[in-house]
Amino acid sequence: MKKVTFPFTAIVGQEQMKQALILNVINPGLSGVLIRGEKGTAKSTAVRALAEILPEIEVVDGCPYQSDPHKADSLSPYCRELLEKGENLKSHFRKITVTELPISATEDRVVGTLDLEHALKHGKKKVEPGILAAANRGILYVDEVNLLDDHVVDVLLDSAAMGVNTIEREGISFSHQARFTLVGTMNPEEGELRPQLLDRFGLCVTIEGLRDPKQRIEVIQRRMAFEADPEAYVISCRKDSEALTERIRKAIELLPSVNVGDEMLDDIVHRSLNAGVDGHRSDIIILKTAKTLAAWRGRIQVESVDIDSAADLALPHRMRRKPFQEINA
Repeated sequence: MKKVTFPFTAIVGQEQMKQALILNVINPGLSGVLIRGEKGTAKSTAVRALAEILPEIEVVDGCPYQSDPHKADSLSPYCRELLEKGENLKSHFRKITVTELPISATEDRVVGTLDLEHALKHGKKKVEPGILAAANRGILYVDEVNLLDDHVVDVLLDSAAMGVNTIEREGISFSHQARFTLVGTMNPEEGELRPQLLDRFGLCVTIEGLRDPKQRIEVIQRRMAFEADPEAYVISCRKDSEALTERIRKAIELLPSVNVGDEMLDDIVHRSLNAGVDGHRSDIIILKTAKTLAAWRGRIQVESVDIDSAADLALPHRMRRKPFQEINA
């Protein structure tokens, strides 16, 4: 029996976290979101709940890379082999999945492996798909990302930024689409990410337990109602969940049409300069985030309010810090 997930729309407060997650789903090109916060602040609950209200996707039957049958340029080798045999690609619609990456995961487990012996004997590449293949077109969730090996984090961030995963071994290489929403969570008390890795996350939010007594009571009441009858509680939230699903779907469709004026670009650049951030990644992420926010808000033109919100999500974790200074987002 499928486990019932606490509804995303029923999470009390934590608005910036919820917005950052939604924006990354609308636009996977934002390079993921890092959620920093103490224990018990609904970080993992929000990630798992988000998948339940996202629009369904169409995938090729049996494809380990979750290929879209209508996008020939991104079909996996599995699909291309079927087509070469003269077979038609059968497909079905399903929910977006959350693929969790264990802290103990090795690079081979993440990116996949090539069977070199098979390639030499038969002249064909044989690939064992990794976690990135399973996460394609879905959500890749990394809890306690700060405890992962730095090299594995690098691989994840590269794939999130490029949308492609490449496996190389002994001069043989293999690539496949790896477009996913990367969500990393961490408790700063257990150690920080290196600044170089922190910068690679598109967005970052810092959350803490709610301080408003009324909100804390609401958390208790909603959780008790859910635990008493999970299915009934999910049904009671269905109208809000369906409305959010539809809004996300419309934003995804609208995003390619969003424009940004030169004066907005000037605003973005000056915000990065004033914040003292290194490099140009912040400019690009603020622009992408502002365009995604405009689509989320039902507009095709970026406005100052979009840049305000985008800067709040993209700048704090990139600002220069003195040695031993704690990160404040």
